[in-house]
Amino acid sequence: MRSFAYLAAVAATAAVAAPAFAQGAPVAGTGLRLEGLAGWDRTQVNGGHEDGVAYGIGAGYDMAMGGAAIVGADVELTDASTKECAGARTALSPEFCAKAGRDIYVGGRIGTDLRPGTRLYAKAGYTNARYKLTSDAGQGDVTLDRANLDGFRVGAGAEQALTANSFVKAEYRYSNYEQGISRHQVLGGFGMRF
Repeated sequence: MRSFAYLAAVAATAAVAAPAFAQGAPVAGTGLRLEGLAGWDRTQVNGGHEDGVAYGIGAGYDMAMGGAAIVGADVELTDASTKECAGARTALSPEFCAKAGRDIYVGGRIGTDLRPGTRLYAKAGYTNARYKLTSDAGQGDVTLDRANLDGFRVGAGAEQALTANSFVKAEYRYSNYEQGISRHQVLGGFGMRF
């Protein structure tokens, strides 16, 4: 958690300080954007964790705020292969598992262009993830619940323009949900602006 707080502080400082270095350069890459996302996903449940792959699509709209600053809105729909289990699959110590499913995110972001084509940003918003909770006491999986868990997400990332209308991005984000479930993700993406 300390490393996340440090990353968030660095991103916020860069977002505030970079316009002074950009010297009023015009903001490139505003308007509607669509993107594909994929990368590392780690689900943590009450101290244990498991790694998997997250993948999905995102959309957003960025507006110039003067100088090199932008503000934008984000929506995403992702899924993941991640499944975290704890226990021994016996009657005395049943195995309990949480399998990650679809994740819906709605939020906003602020950022700045460090130079034409290179953008840093920070994001925050609401997330709702579906988890399938199962138990196995040696007799096979029994579904306990399919829960839609509310939470919040914060993150930071960078975009690099490839052409006037396309970009690649890398992003770290942390999500915290109900019932002691959280996740860390590092995703890459390719997007188009319209």
